[in-house]
Amino acid sequence: MTTKEQLIDQHIREYESRLRHIDELYERARKVTDHLDDEHETRSELLAIAQQRAELKRKADEIKTMPLDKWREETVRSAGPMAIWDILAQKLENFLERHE
Repeated sequence: MTTKEQLIDQHIREYESRLRHIDELYERARKVTDHLDDEHETRSELLAIAQQRAELKRKADEIKTMPLDKWREETVRSAGPMAIWDILAQKLENFLERHE
């Protein structure tokens, strides 16, 4: 495995780790809202978060299958999903603080 491949593999593991963390936070948040009806604004907020999580998962899957030469270009151009994942995790943490 080349150094570039190792770096990409490391980033992919980081993406997967952050995704697991988001999934854990999301599951806690979902349990908090289980008793609410579907029209409740809290459920709507959680649904929006779930949609953002799905988009990040799609982007991570796309990056995993990208050729080496395209990977660096794409991650530099879009700054990768890391910052977005941090924002989403913060949203979930704030959600949990308000509702737990």
